[in-house]
Amino acid sequence: MRDARTGQFVTVRQEHRKPMAKAKEIGEALSLSTTSVATLFAALTAAMARSRSDNLPLQFLVEVEPDGEPRIVEPFGNLTQSAPASAEALEMYAGEEAELTAALERARGRGRHAVAEIVGGPDMLSADDIAAHLETSRETINSKRKTHQLLALQGSTRGYRYPIWQIAEDGRPFDALPPLFAAFDGDAWAVYRLLTQHHAELDGLTGLDALRRKQDEAVLETARAIVQGTFA
Repeated sequence: MRDARTGQFVTVRQEHRKPMAKAKEIGEALSLSTTSVATLFAALTAAMARSRSDNLPLQFLVEVEPDGEPRIVEPFGNLTQSAPASAEALEMYAGEEAELTAALERARGRGRHAVAEIVGGPDMLSADDIAAHLETSRETINSKRKTHQLLALQGSTRGYRYPIWQIAEDGRPFDALPPLFAAFDGDAWAVYRLLTQHHAELDGLTGLDALRRKQDEAVLETARAIVQGTFA
């Protein structure tokens, strides 16, 4: 930190590291308003985000008055350059970071909701149910899941769920499942998307429909092309 009277930098030694408390608790401990504490943390978060995106070390200075609130007096100075960013830039970066955080949280919420809907669908069976359907044991089902002979999707609370449609007409899981898992580096959700989405490369069929038509190699080629980024 820097002494506002002399302009000299001073070092504050922290003897013990403690877990970060909430803004309200920190404010009470320092006799600061929660808003001031939240503003400082927002500035720190924004500085970290900009530093990582620009790949540059950054600093910002906070002036602390004896009987007033802290304020940022020199925001986002580049340690390798002399010109610091403006106060308006600080507010912009802090605002953008807050908006991004909120948007990501909303997206995560939508993703969790979508996953819950999928694994809770009527075509999803528990390990016990699919074991009964295949006339085998739960242990065998778990073994086939681990070796990618069966597609299993994991939700937040329901555990693993097995799509019933992965069982072919002969009563066995599709033979293409293990190589599909290999193509997608073991990503069960990538395999699920391939099988349930329509693909122009498969003449508009879903991966599942193509497997039912014995077009295993075409489905595998589609998976490899997706991984290589040829088409989505």
